Amino acid sequence: METRTSKKYAVVSELFEICKSRGSFEFDNDLVEEVARKHSFKNKFDATKLDNSSLLPESVLNEDYFILHLGKGKHCFARGIHYWYHQFEQIDTSETVEWRYRQSILNDFDTSESNILSVASNQRIVHEFLYHDIVANPKVYNARRTKANLTYKAGPYTVNAEKVQIEIDLTMEYQGVVTVIEGKNGFPNDFAIYQLFHPYLYFLTIKNNNQLPIHEITCCYVLRKRTKDSSMLRLYNYTFDNPLNIASIRLVKKAQYNLIKR
Repeated sequence: METRTSKKYAVVSELFEICKSRGSFEFDNDLVEEVARKHSFKNKFDATKLDNSSLLPESVLNEDYFILHLGKGKHCFARGIHYWYHQFEQIDTSETVEWRYRQSILNDFDTSESNILSVASNQRIVHEFLYHDIVANPKVYNARRTKANLTYKAGPYTVNAEKVQIEIDLTMEYQGVVTVIEGKNGFPNDFAIYQLFHPYLYFLTIKNNNQLPIHEITCCYVLRKRTKDSSMLRLYNYTFDNPLNIASIRLVKKAQYNLIKR
């Protein structure tokens, strides 16, 4: 878990101050590497990945900036955090399900994103949530990385991302509907929309180019919180009203599953 005194925060804070001092908010991985080395932060590629807005340094938050990914090792501080981060909607009591299951020995073995999605899939929770059918048999495609050229809007900004890296935790396909799925531990207040939008736009481009007979593309976020005696999963299904604008994200449905051991 990152803290506001971590090396990663120090790197992003200094990058922001450098950009302000030189009057240009665009920067590249060479500068990231230089600043990361100064702060003994080893993974320069992780420095600009801030999955929720609470991970932004105070200086960046206070001036309402976020980091746009431009591809080919380039990034940019842009103003308007609400264009880039989406607040998770509150889940009502009526949307909470007591899910009885027979526990596997590996269910709580680790806290990785892969394990979160495995539990949601193995216990048929994601099937019930997405398809209203626990015996549905979607095709499942595990985590992958790819690169693509993406052009889209982020509020007033036009983003031309060349060879931007896209990370997909899990993909499901059922009757022509492709769902990209992201998994995270804990219940953060919000998330960086690009985690869902970049894979969404990647598959939309494939669909529009008639490369695959995709009928529909949708997105799912899976969160897990564990206590000593229980485990909860929150699932959110999203789409985009304007497929070329990241800020047009819209909730389709949501639910919380409280896992109850038999």
